This record gives sequence, structure tokens and C-alpha cells, in this order.
Amino acid sequence: MLHRTSIVDHIRINTLSFSSIFEIGDVSYIQGFSRAIADQRQKPIFRSDEGSFRRYPIFREPIPLPSIDEAVTMEVTQLNPGIKVHDIDVLGASSSSIVQLGNTKKIFMESRIKHIRHVTSNGNPQNSDVSS
Repeated sequence: MLHRTSIVDHIRINTLSFSSIFEIGDVSYIQGFSRAIADQRQKPIFRSDEGSFRRYPIFREPIPLPSIDEAVTMEVTQLNPGIKVHDIDVLGASSSSIVQLGNTKKIFMESRIKHIRHVTSNGNPQNSDVSS
């Protein structure tokens, strides 16, 4: 892992939420995980089984990770081992996000959201399941 010193005079973070991390310093490994069901409807009718993550395949499918099989040669010359920043202003970090001052060796982040829209067209309710 590259070793550099991060120097920050001032940082302001307005909001951190839903499995987000604010990390100061170096880290070997970070794993973030977040999942949500976003259900929008024109009429407030809810069924008791809608909040179950098991009901939707998007939460069970494996995430394909590409294999890294090429050889990479890298030479780094750090003329200045420090990174100096005066101000950092972050409006928000959400759903398995990281704001970090420092180095990280390995990061694995996962966020899965199931969007469901219930709209009414000509008096007939219609469902629109949107996976993302």
C-alpha cells in the first residue's frame, strides 16, 4: 500500500447515513453493505409481505466480480509524501459510502435497492417493478 500523509485543515460533512463511513487514517480492509426497498404508490395500500428482502431475487443474486489475471508492473516515485488540502465540504454520503482521509488496501462495497412504483392509470392500478 502506498504510504502518504493526508493533511486537511478543515472538513465539514453535513450527513452520513445508511452504512456510510467517515474514516480518518489508514485502513487495511473496508466492507460496506446496504439494501433497501423503495415503494412508491399513489394510494396508501400496503400488504404485510412487501417488506421482505427474501421476496425479491435482486437481494439474493451473486454479484459478478471480474477476475484480475493480467500482470501489472508499477513504479511509483513520490516526490512529496504528503497531500495537503485546505477545506473539504461533503453534502452527504449514503447507502454504503465512504468518506476517507487516508489510504485503503482493499475495499468491497455493496448497495442493492429494489424500486417499486404503484401508479393508477384510468382508475386501474398498475405495478411497475423496477430492479436496480
